[in-house]
Amino acid sequence: MNARFVALVAGVFFFFLAVVTQGILPFIEPSARTNRVSAVVRTDLGQLKWMVTEATDYTPLQELGRREYLLEGCWYCHSQYVRPVTGETRRWGPVSEAGEYAYDVPHLFGTRRIGPDLTRVGFKYSDEWHLAHFWNPRQLSPDSIMSPYRGLFDTPEEPVKIIDDGAGNRTLDKTSDTARLFDFTSKEQIKLTPNMDGLLFVPMQARGKFPIVWTPNKEYTGDTVKIAAETEELEGLIAYVQKLGMNRGKWRDMFEPQQLAVTDATLPRSNEWIAYGKEVYERRCIGCHGAKGDGNGPAATFIFNQRPRNFTLGVFKFRLTQKPVPTDGDLLRTITRGVRGTAMPAWYELPLTDRLAVIQYIKYELAVDRSEPGKRYAYFTEEPPGAPLYIGQPPPPSQQIVARGKEVWQTAKCWECHGNTGKGDGEKAPGLKDDFGFPSRPADLTSGQFKSGPAVGDIFRTMSTGLSGTPMPTYRDSLPEQDRWALAYYVLSLSAFKDPLTRELLPISAADRAALNDPKLEAGTPDDAYVPGGGTTHRAAASGAALAAGPQKEE
Repeated sequence: MNARFVALVAGVFFFFLAVVTQGILPFIEPSARTNRVSAVVRTDLGQLKWMVTEATDYTPLQELGRREYLLEGCWYCHSQYVRPVTGETRRWGPVSEAGEYAYDVPHLFGTRRIGPDLTRVGFKYSDEWHLAHFWNPRQLSPDSIMSPYRGLFDTPEEPVKIIDDGAGNRTLDKTSDTARLFDFTSKEQIKLTPNMDGLLFVPMQARGKFPIVWTPNKEYTGDTVKIAAETEELEGLIAYVQKLGMNRGKWRDMFEPQQLAVTDATLPRSNEWIAYGKEVYERRCIGCHGAKGDGNGPAATFIFNQRPRNFTLGVFKFRLTQKPVPTDGDLLRTITRGVRGTAMPAWYELPLTDRLAVIQYIKYELAVDRSEPGKRYAYFTEEPPGAPLYIGQPPPPSQQIVARGKEVWQTAKCWECHGNTGKGDGEKAPGLKDDFGFPSRPADLTSGQFKSGPAVGDIFRTMSTGLSGTPMPTYRDSLPEQDRWALAYYVLSLSAFKDPLTRELLPISAADRAALNDPKLEAGTPDDAYVPGGGTTHRAAASGAALAAGPQKEE
């Protein structure tokens, strides 16, 4: 018996062992015997705390997406397991728990990380980002080795003509292809914007509506477009991807690597740093923001809810300055954190030098008005940022301050745009536009997806400065500081104890809700998670002796 024969036998043995353990046993033996997980919830007072809860099963749409995930072989390259080793939690998020896989048959742990691990990908990116990514991954991540999945889109072969609808709008010619997607007799309109190459994305929500080709800034001037329409399979696949990791609740709001609190951080202006920043921009930003920085990159047609930022007008939403022009620290915070709920991801994994360099390029090359030939107006040079606003420590959370915030919500008429319950469905919401002519939908504050950050100080900053370029005004002069703090706490309370994915109330008893609302209760890590029914910590509950002894109150 030689070494070759031994190696052959061993190879065959381990092959069949892998087939049994990875392919057969998962169907016979459940992947997990528990659906208990620790998750982050937001309390009525705006605090974020870990608690023990139960994972939820997939919806029919998510289950459809999971089947598509398996069918397309996504699991060949993407693992779904955060290991308890150094660096994993800072890269992906909290360590995986058994209960997360209660409804995964077969499980998709995986061992190969040719692509990123997807255990915690839910809400890391918006649905629109995923749409652009499936169409062409390299327009968002030039280093990606992932293939385009254009077969998931409905793509008619023939281009479609753009015609006049007789009422001053531009629409699509009615053909057999467009008649499948739209209802040309409907009074309900949907505005769609092609990219500069004439690609027009059609989302599921456009089905059965009258299409308007909307190009307020001459984003596309051609007379035909190529259609890429969302399909039910693609919608399901994105719904499944967004579900991954969401059984752990609002954990991303406590994710340390993407948190950044800085007033200013800058580099002296230099041509070398600007040139380096251009390289970073062309690799990381051009897909959405475009070569000119006008927000009309090739991926922009997929980002139909909130268009990418147009840098050429020097208007930026997030700042801590009295004047509209932000500091480098403001821009660094936005790039590092990302803008939750939009296609702008967090770039905390990008080296700090890259982030600082791309800020130089945005400031001095893109945020420039070139509307008059031969006259260049650089906003950051002509209108340098002023002194930053001072934001002190927030007042302690209490029921009284939340109640006061609710009163301010009414007197400040926040409900006119955001609606009585904060869902973004106020009476003025349908007609709102941003400075660029695109619809500007008020935020759904019940989702907990706060663009400027999840802390009460972040909400206070937004109340104080407004969001430049949008209908959201500043309340610095109209509301005293204590009212702005109260309003910030009330805004946070609108997403209290809600599932971040479904936005439905979590099944938490009144007693447990009251216990979690106690500001003195500390539950800052999964190990210290609050256990319903007595206030024990997760660490204590994991002990058999503790379970046998029954619920124990915290000292």
